[in-house]
Amino acid sequence: MRQVGERPDYHRIVARLFADQPLNTFRLPAFRAEHFPYSGPYPWLDLPDAEGRIESRLRSGLITAAQAEQCRFWRENGYIILPKLIDDATLDSSWASYETAIAKGKITLPKEPAGESDAWPGRFLNPHKKAGNFCRILKHESIAGWIRLLMDREPKPLQTIASHKGSQQGVHSDSIHMTTYPIGYLTAAWIAFEDLHPDCGPLVYYPGSHRLPYYFSNDVGISEDDFRRDGYKPYHDRYEPFVRNLISKHRLEPHHFHAKKGDVLIWHANLLHGGSARNDLQWSRKALVCHYFVKGSFVYHDLAASRSKTQYVGTCLLK
Repeated sequence: MRQVGERPDYHRIVARLFADQPLNTFRLPAFRAEHFPYSGPYPWLDLPDAEGRIESRLRSGLITAAQAEQCRFWRENGYIILPKLIDDATLDSSWASYETAIAKGKITLPKEPAGESDAWPGRFLNPHKKAGNFCRILKHESIAGWIRLLMDREPKPLQTIASHKGSQQGVHSDSIHMTTYPIGYLTAAWIAFEDLHPDCGPLVYYPGSHRLPYYFSNDVGISEDDFRRDGYKPYHDRYEPFVRNLISKHRLEPHHFHAKKGDVLIWHANLLHGGSARNDLQWSRKALVCHYFVKGSFVYHDLAASRSKTQYVGTCLLK
């Protein structure tokens, strides 16, 4: 039995990873993208011959015509939308569990007002660890089934984020925050818990942006010391303007997720997205974002140069 503080055996770590190039992660100078090999295998729908692979699976009866259509859409646009994927009863019981945890003091939400008329609290990371019914969403087989198809591998929960209101978060790719080795094996599912008003600050995303190169901290001049010393300030000062320039340079067009209750949007690891402006602060935007990696990939936080603890320890208790 491995003792507390003892590093796992190198050969066991390698055996768990499916990358073409084996890697001892404990020998890396830091968990930053520049220290990882750019190794496959790459997600099947990112490959140059993806269309042929889709057709082959369709002819073989491995996927349906509807699934093939969604795979083609994913390949071209970097996301899929699944209307009414989650039923109202599951949504309502899950959100009630969240509100109960807040009322009992198990969860304390930041104020984060965007103006005098903003009565909604801020976001909360990993609420499923405090409000167990969110696990019914996180582990929902309908979501898992679609990710399994898109990644061709078994999904594993990474984290959740719950929100009462629009985040107004700057546009970004998730891969600077949650990077996988091999690259590209991260997905996110955005679940609407209510019909959204257009002025609530809906999710904004840029179709086709997933086909741009992956850009990491080193690419925009953010060092480990920068983040350690100044936190997210270099990210806001360097990465976010870099992304805005990418959008302008490639003439990417924004789309907004005007979701109805139960709708789910699943996006690619490199799709540019963020929170649009809240034009009317009275409107809520009750939602849960679930991030997933796949079994056998290694997850780290490029910006913070830290590994994800989730790949060895996960908590999802139904209460």
